Amino acid sequence: MSRSLLTVILAAGKGTRMRSQTPKVLHRIAGRSMLGHVLALAKGVGGEKLAVVVGPGMDDVRSEALAAASGAAVFVQENQLGTADAVLAAREAIAQHTGDLLVLFADTPLITQETVSALIGELDRGAQVAVLGFEARDPGSYGRLVTDASGALVAIREAKDASADELAIRLCNSGVMAFRLDRPLAVLDKIGNANAKGEFYLTDAIALVRDAGGRAGVVVCEEDEVLGVNSRRELSVAEAIWQRRARDRAMTDGATLIAPETVWFSFDTALGRDVLVEPNVFFGPGVTVGDEVEIKANSYLEGAQVGDGARIGPYARLRPGAVLGRDVHIGNFVEVKNVALGDGAKANHLAYLGDGTVGAKANIGAGTIFCNYDGFFKHKTEIGEGAFVGSNSALVAPLKIGAGAYVGSGSVITKDVPAGALALERSEQDVRPGWAEKFRSMMARRKAAGK
Repeated sequence: MSRSLLTVILAAGKGTRMRSQTPKVLHRIAGRSMLGHVLALAKGVGGEKLAVVVGPGMDDVRSEALAAASGAAVFVQENQLGTADAVLAAREAIAQHTGDLLVLFADTPLITQETVSALIGELDRGAQVAVLGFEARDPGSYGRLVTDASGALVAIREAKDASADELAIRLCNSGVMAFRLDRPLAVLDKIGNANAKGEFYLTDAIALVRDAGGRAGVVVCEEDEVLGVNSRRELSVAEAIWQRRARDRAMTDGATLIAPETVWFSFDTALGRDVLVEPNVFFGPGVTVGDEVEIKANSYLEGAQVGDGARIGPYARLRPGAVLGRDVHIGNFVEVKNVALGDGAKANHLAYLGDGTVGAKANIGAGTIFCNYDGFFKHKTEIGEGAFVGSNSALVAPLKIGAGAYVGSGSVITKDVPAGALALERSEQDVRPGWAEKFRSMMARRKAAGK
């Protein structure tokens, strides 16, 4: 960026077509709100200042903006009078800024950093205003971008005002614009409301810039990038586009996805090199995966750190706070929550590990449960290095199992076990020879008698 950048993000629309109590821009794609995606874009292109325009009473949108970008300034558009009116709601921020001005929309979450950089690049090439356009598959009611022989933007023509020749134009307006003006407010304040709805449209700035001898430029992107989300159906389309990009990026960066279309990522999923992901794996927010990890089918990971060489699943669930060291094995139907497992530790079958630590090379047998909750408080279970916990054991926290200790299968352990010791808790087995045949004969007679 050759100049400092102020990004104004318009987030005032309520989105009634979503049929939701949640404001439109807070609906999520890949685990992050649409507003969060656009704020991340603005920060990613080097925007030093951020201004978010919200509607009256949209305190939850304000909170989301400040949580995602603590330095953002939030302004309220009191009356919904068009895009220019929305930008002018951030008048204070614009008046204090001396660099470029970028206008983004919080319900258009798929624009890439490369595209925004190209838009600013158009300003570097001498344009005073640059508009992001796209070749529409079905131009329909989109505003058309009318250009001259040099490619400069001459006008933005609304479909209802366009001639037959202009309606044939497939280059359409996304609404995203960038300005390089000494006094942007001097232009914005001249925008009138000479339209049927009495609204003020930012697109009118094109004519004002050209009338003052300036140049307006166009940067063209893929239509998918500027998809505006106004309904649940469009939200699902945007999710699909985002996921397709994430899968392609993961494979380009060195992961193998056996069935890419069945793997779902979150906005911050990080995979190492030579990771193998089998079908139907879901990554919730906050997952980092090391190198040479194998994640087997139908596993769910969220808020987890997975070390190099680990093996997960199939049908495993890693919940927030799961931290797996190198070469850890978490097998089928094992759930891990807020537990750190040391290098080489294993829990291969049918176990729940909640709140605690498992030492390096410890083995947790099938059916083992960390009994971590007493109805009021959570308690920790600590398993030492090299310990062996037999199958179908219940470990009642708070509890410490020492390094190298053994817990016999079927035990309910309520007291600490010293290092190297054996803990065994089970009733004496009672064997009664011939009992089974006598029982079957008795029950057969009762059945025959109808009792």
